[in-house]
Amino acid sequence: MPTPILATKLYIPPPRPKVVLRPHLLERLNEGLRQNQGGGRKLTLISAPAGFGKTTLVSEWVAGFEQPPAWLSLDEGDNDPTRFLSYLVAALRTIVADIGEGVLGLLQSPQPPPIESILTPLLNEITTIPDDFVLVLDDYHVIDATPVDSALTFLLEHLPPQMHLVIVTREDPNLPLARLRARGQLTELRVTDLQFTSAEAAEFLNQVMGLALSAEDIAVLESRTEGWIVGLQLAALALQGTIS
Repeated sequence: MPTPILATKLYIPPPRPKVVLRPHLLERLNEGLRQNQGGGRKLTLISAPAGFGKTTLVSEWVAGFEQPPAWLSLDEGDNDPTRFLSYLVAALRTIVADIGEGVLGLLQSPQPPPIESILTPLLNEITTIPDDFVLVLDDYHVIDATPVDSALTFLLEHLPPQMHLVIVTREDPNLPLARLRARGQLTELRVTDLQFTSAEAAEFLNQVMGLALSAEDIAVLESRTEGWIVGLQLAALALQGTIS
């Protein structure tokens, strides 16, 4: 029986109307894509705990793409490799409508073949896609299944040059990151990159949250929260309540 596909898992989150623009981070992400041309940077990893604006940043980034990305928001049910691969094909079908038909047939067989045998024809199909594209896997931290990690590792090892993978996660995935890093195939954004700078904290507190704090007050809040975006938001909401 085919895996039922929940369409909302494939939706790209719309950019938020009131956010702090972060052009230096967008440029780093774009540089990773430029380096991908010719099979260089295969993977962009955005890894940080909750509340650092990871998904917001990526949705803002991809909103500027000429070719919208394939997007898959993961949940715990995707630890089942058959379901994961079915959703992977569904995400790719937002780029190419009929891709992966043979893969879905293999997944429905009583005894599916090894992961490599399933992914090989899919990778061959991807090589025929004429335009470069990005696949985003959001919330990868929910994945705790070796078969899924193995499938993604195989995919990365044989990724066609027109495809770039983006993983958004609260913790590092069980993938060969050290090897990708050593080969120059990995772009990374981490906590230290995602923390708000002093200027970003000031813009967030006074323009986005509508406060009128002094530079000294902003510096105190930034120090206490260490640039954690949700921490600054909670502090701002508390201050708004005090003011009102």
